[in-house]
Amino acid sequence: MRVIAGRFGGLRLEAVKGRQTRPTTDKVKEAVFSMLAPHLQGGRVLDLYAGTGGLAIEAVSRGMAAAVLVDRQYAAIQVIQHNIEKTKAAAAFQVIKAPATAALKRLIDDRQRFDLVLLDPPYAKERVQADLDAMIKGGLLQDGAIVMIESDEAANLPEPDGQLVLLQQKQYGITRVSLYEYRA
Repeated sequence: MRVIAGRFGGLRLEAVKGRQTRPTTDKVKEAVFSMLAPHLQGGRVLDLYAGTGGLAIEAVSRGMAAAVLVDRQYAAIQVIQHNIEKTKAAAAFQVIKAPATAALKRLIDDRQRFDLVLLDPPYAKERVQADLDAMIKGGLLQDGAIVMIESDEAANLPEPDGQLVLLQQKQYGITRVSLYEYRA
């Protein structure tokens, strides 16, 4: 696993040992960031199910200013922190060890706002709609924020409405990548 492009390009990242974390493959990551390329111009990133931190690190590497990475597993948090140290840009990252629901509440209470959200929850524990509802209700999304959802084929994804507009959706084996834009 590595950072593909940008200022940290080529940097090797550690993976979380065991089967509790499913890292995004380099092929899917390349596809995701090809889709995201026009939207990586400064701003803040929220990676709600960070795992190794690879997606948020890639986003900062390619032009985002700062990232908040959330995971509930101790082993994942250790790997995220080690991977962040490798970037030599630790000030650009904030790490929160908490379940997604608790982290969202904390971010809402802190009045944080994000320009890009990366949602790659465990496929068997589909929470995308509930997480998005909490973010919208709590005011975490800037107008025009981009939401990237990595899911499997069976995931219940948000239906495009006046607030969430589906920009792109692509399938890579069992992985589906969906890009939405939030319009306040």
